[in-house]
Amino acid sequence: MTLRGKKVIALVSDDFEDLELWYPVLRLREALAEVHLVGEKAGHIYHGKYGVPATSDFAFSDINVEEYDGILVPGGWSPDKLRRYQEVLEFVRYFDKAKKPIGQICHAGWVLISAGILKGVHVTSTPGIKDDMMNAGAIWHDQAVVVDGHIVSSRRPPDLPEYLQELVKVFEG
Repeated sequence: MTLRGKKVIALVSDDFEDLELWYPVLRLREALAEVHLVGEKAGHIYHGKYGVPATSDFAFSDINVEEYDGILVPGGWSPDKLRRYQEVLEFVRYFDKAKKPIGQICHAGWVLISAGILKGVHVTSTPGIKDDMMNAGAIWHDQAVVVDGHIVSSRRPPDLPEYLQELVKVFEG
């Protein structure tokens, strides 16, 4: 299993769920993908819910999404912030339209809701946003991981091993 040559955006802002950002980033890097942390500002240190830092490689405005093979949206409280940036919503819409991998876990579903891409899509999330997901037209499942084409979703940190197994498969094509 190698993702050599794949480039991935990992969105970052303050209050990300530490494991939901770092576990996928490190797992994809182990598979030899090039993963860039992308936030509002380049070179900015963002902090997770538990204080783990993440320094952004690039700002949203620095990114040409066509150069990337997929995107990761972490959970925590950061999705509520991330969905307020038009660039983030455009990134997610681009990857959806291009059928390139979109990984989302926990509260990350809020970003996909705001991007308007969930109608008829099978997903999971933290149960706390189940109603939000369903009101956006998603078909919600209470499972560790749900794969619907290029969209891979998961509930919470204990589900990370199953989530990453499926996410890597989707990136492999």
